[in-house]
Amino acid sequence: MVKHDVKDIGLADQGKLRIEWAEMEMPVLRSIKEQFSKDKPLKGMRMAACLHVTTETANLMETLKAGGAEVALCASNPLSTQDDVAASLVKHSDIPVFAIKGEDNETYYKHIMAMLSFKPQITMDDGADVVSVLHKEGKDLLSNVIAGTEETTTGVIRLRAMAEKGVLKYPIIAVNDALTKHLFDNRYGTGQSTMDGILRATNRLIAGSIFVVCGYGWCGRGVAMRARGMGAHVVVTEINPLKALEATMDGYDVMPVMEAAKVGNIFVTVTGNINVISEKCFGVMKDGAIVSNAGHFNAEIELTALTKMAVGRREIRAFVEEFTLPNKRRIYVLGEGRLINLSSAEGHPSSVMDMSFANQAMCSAYAISNHKKLKNTVYSVPEEIDREIAKLKLKSMGIKIDKLTKAQSDYLRSWEMGT
Repeated sequence: MVKHDVKDIGLADQGKLRIEWAEMEMPVLRSIKEQFSKDKPLKGMRMAACLHVTTETANLMETLKAGGAEVALCASNPLSTQDDVAASLVKHSDIPVFAIKGEDNETYYKHIMAMLSFKPQITMDDGADVVSVLHKEGKDLLSNVIAGTEETTTGVIRLRAMAEKGVLKYPIIAVNDALTKHLFDNRYGTGQSTMDGILRATNRLIAGSIFVVCGYGWCGRGVAMRARGMGAHVVVTEINPLKALEATMDGYDVMPVMEAAKVGNIFVTVTGNINVISEKCFGVMKDGAIVSNAGHFNAEIELTALTKMAVGRREIRAFVEEFTLPNKRRIYVLGEGRLINLSSAEGHPSSVMDMSFANQAMCSAYAISNHKKLKNTVYSVPEEIDREIAKLKLKSMGIKIDKLTKAQSDYLRSWEMGT
């Protein structure tokens, strides 16, 4: 059996069934897998993937392997691993996996290093932890790496900062920036799965609650949309005047986070920044306020400050921790402040991840073919890849669209014709 560190290899058969269930709703990735099996565009490549170990990710790993790659996988978040999926990939797909749900930080980074011991030529990241570790502790491995991809907003922010400072040592394609990724994955995927995570953890009624969404990017839009759809009164907090204006025009109340902290019943951070809900916020929250995070890292909630403030702390139910303050007010933190949609639920629906992981697969093949032309910076997904994935998705849904006539094409290319 391939090298691995998973919770229980005996869960493999259960995981295999769940992987098959997810695959049914991933027709775009399936068509790419079929093409990869014929063309082998990844042949001979060693690929290290640091992603949420879910059923959808399993289908991506099998697609990369079908394309000829040697793949190793670790988790991109300590609470996002589905242990049965990790076991199945090891037993049934012969893919090295280093991931255990609930692993501590030391184990998390040990798993990253175990994956990097395979000396990857391509990295596939979700949060840029692998790139960061390579540049800090794995510099001797950097000479092997020709390119990488990045899945999420938080990671793209980190990588662009590295590129701007001139310290990024290989080119990265920002898969997150693909329209077929962030318009759908971030909005519909995060919107639905975040609500799913909150409901599984709490079993609280959303209707009638004051639901605070911190951040109105594509993920924040999705969460706000779903919360309103379930009957919540939605409040948005923002630092960007354009996004704040958009949220207002979309019909939400917009206010500073300290004002929202006084009135909210349920809070979700989705900004990619630190201390969005801070010590001051905890000081004015209602008794029973529920705080959660849908951003990549748990730093969005100032948990260290809350821990110091609390005179009592207990786990009251799975993924719900109660902090009692000196004035007897209770604040509930979900999923240790980590990604709530993956810590207490199963992450994005397969049909959404179909497009996101199609981008990962196709961008990997693109990077391998073009890495000699690429500089050590962050690139957007080529438009032709984005359009091809959209076409494949529409085809799988049985939807047809119009084509320009010759006259229309000529008109769009001309400057002579006016009104």
